[in-house]
Amino acid sequence: MLAGLLVGTALPAWAEGMDRSPRPVARGGAPAAAVATPAVVDAGALVKAADLGGTVGYVVADAETGAVLEAREPEAMLPPASVAKAVTSLYALEKLGRGHRFATRVLATGPVQNGIVQGDLVLAGGGDSTLQTDQLGDLVKRLAGQGLRGVTGGFLRWEGALPQLEQVAGDQPVQVGYNPAISGLCLNFNRVNFEWKRAGDGWSVQMDARGERFLPLVEMTRMSVARRETPIFTYDRGADHEDWTVASTALGKGGSRWLPVRLPGLYAAEVFRTLARAQGIKLPAPVAVPALPGGTELGRVESEDLPEVLRAMLKFSTNLTAECSGLSASGKADLATSGAAMTDWARASFGIGARFVDHSGLGGASRISAADMVKVLLADHAQGRGLRPILRDVGMKDDKGKVIKGHPVKVVAKSGTLNFVSGLAGHIIPPGGREMVFAIFTGDPDRRDAVPVAKREDPPGVKAWTARSRRLQGQLISRWAAVYG
Repeated sequence: MLAGLLVGTALPAWAEGMDRSPRPVARGGAPAAAVATPAVVDAGALVKAADLGGTVGYVVADAETGAVLEAREPEAMLPPASVAKAVTSLYALEKLGRGHRFATRVLATGPVQNGIVQGDLVLAGGGDSTLQTDQLGDLVKRLAGQGLRGVTGGFLRWEGALPQLEQVAGDQPVQVGYNPAISGLCLNFNRVNFEWKRAGDGWSVQMDARGERFLPLVEMTRMSVARRETPIFTYDRGADHEDWTVASTALGKGGSRWLPVRLPGLYAAEVFRTLARAQGIKLPAPVAVPALPGGTELGRVESEDLPEVLRAMLKFSTNLTAECSGLSASGKADLATSGAAMTDWARASFGIGARFVDHSGLGGASRISAADMVKVLLADHAQGRGLRPILRDVGMKDDKGKVIKGHPVKVVAKSGTLNFVSGLAGHIIPPGGREMVFAIFTGDPDRRDAVPVAKREDPPGVKAWTARSRRLQGQLISRWAAVYG
């Protein structure tokens, strides 16, 4: 029955949205098309038909015994892309603990008398990458409800819970929202919404930190329209502002997209001040402080427990959450040393030779083999380290890309995509049969590195290449489920 269901019907299809999407939305986009695949088709023929170039490496193993069932180039070291987030999840769970929560707090350095803080008000970040405008707005409402109206001193911001880094990777176009700055004080995944509308012979533009219920405008990051064709965006940063320009030929009648913020602490503090003003709380302009002042806590916003934070990270592939989690786990001052700490931990924990330059997989210099990734999955399965329960159920899909409800084969996995790099790793769970762990890495790093930085948001040929890689992943999984499941 299983073989019959697999032949000519369902293949899994995945999309690695957050690595490429400029908007903070759920995974999606155009799924890879399913194709009819005989269950016993030769794996080598599938690889040849995919015509990917570069290297294709995979391993599939029995989840209980660890016996390798099938492999190709198992030791080939390839960029893991966002599959690295699976390792980051295990690292964070071990170092921080399952009950860990990231907190953003508001402190008063003096007593509150008649609604006025006799001293400074401090917005203190705790490395919460998931903080959103609506949560900040609700926090301000609670403070106003307690009677807070102002301060005698200053409005301070502290973001030293994590290192302040301008970006995750230095080889990405300036405008891509998946490459934000890192800070202990984050908001909206450190992205600002740019909206434009046609107005006469020009455009009206605004920068905002919109949520579902609050829409604070942002002044510290500014946009102007330039009469040109290229480049589409330019960016310049000052000490207390960020200036963008956008090419007029790229705008059309109207639209919006999320752009990265490079001064995230200032951004979060400005939005807090704007929200406070709307609630009748008057605050001066925010001032950064290098050390956290002592004071009484007036309110806080906490993230969900760490497993839920990581579950969302794996589902939406949020690079900022991966970096904040990894940096919090390592306590290091930069991504290079933090990635090296996770590398040492992974080698000691799993006996693998992988190398990580960050925690999200956005850096193209990270390397892992399919054999290494399967070792990680086997150890997690045997020891209950906590990865399998938070992996995404990617489903089996029909030839139109729709999930087949009630399909007997379940696949939980993490995907990863960079330009001319694609990976998938996880569990195949047939009905009542053998559970398997697998890792598939396809990549042509030389082709990726040859793309000019300015064209890396959407280089020619990458969509077709990625579609062929995902199709191959689906074909291999269907084969393994039928032959070994």
